[in-house]
Amino acid sequence: MRRLALGLATCLYATSALAGGLGEMTAEERTQFREEVRAYLLENPEVLVEAMDELQRRDQMAAGERDAQLLKSNAAALFADTDDWVGGNPAGDVTLVEFMDYRCGYCRKAHDEVNELVNADGNIRYIVKEFPILGEGSTISSKFAIAVRMLHGDEAYKAAHDALITLRGEPTPEVLTRLATDLGHDGAEVLAKMETPEVKAVIDTNHALAQTMQINGTPTFVINGVMLRGYVPLDDMRSIVADERAG
Repeated sequence: MRRLALGLATCLYATSALAGGLGEMTAEERTQFREEVRAYLLENPEVLVEAMDELQRRDQMAAGERDAQLLKSNAAALFADTDDWVGGNPAGDVTLVEFMDYRCGYCRKAHDEVNELVNADGNIRYIVKEFPILGEGSTISSKFAIAVRMLHGDEAYKAAHDALITLRGEPTPEVLTRLATDLGHDGAEVLAKMETPEVKAVIDTNHALAQTMQINGTPTFVINGVMLRGYVPLDDMRSIVADERAG
């Protein structure tokens, strides 16, 4: 509000000065002008509301243009990185990318809804970007999922992913060993793989991409050419998918 009022006052000041052919106002003229601006805004507060709405609209347009350019410049890293798990329909006509963290409450909330969207649609290519940002537990969880994929493939990864997103408690070595066993894997082998440079490299690459994309929170979604920063309800995601198909 203050920034908007100052901007409006500056504009009016410049207009008044130019209209009067004055290089500068005197101290008395400035005082009078400020009083007139204040009185006008008090009498017509709707002007500030209209200006704020317009400012917000312009900010949103500028943000959308920035995001569109970022998506275009980083398309290969977003949509074609072989280190990422790809689910849904690999040949789908719409691609959904999710930057997620296993310890993120909103990622957990979105998990079932994203699965419902992808499964019910049948023509969405779904990519998961392991993006742990909420501490050591997040990083450990991502390392486990990535290690399982490297050792046992995509189906094993999906099972591990689903188990981790609903895991209660901390992902300690004991918990992860038991989880690996429950999933049919050698726990010691998975834990050893977690600490390898290639697993770390996947996470580092995703962090670097997120920084380039100005992503600092989870979940963040990309649906074709649209970036969605934060949790998005299922019906809204369906609408965006429909809009992307419509072009």
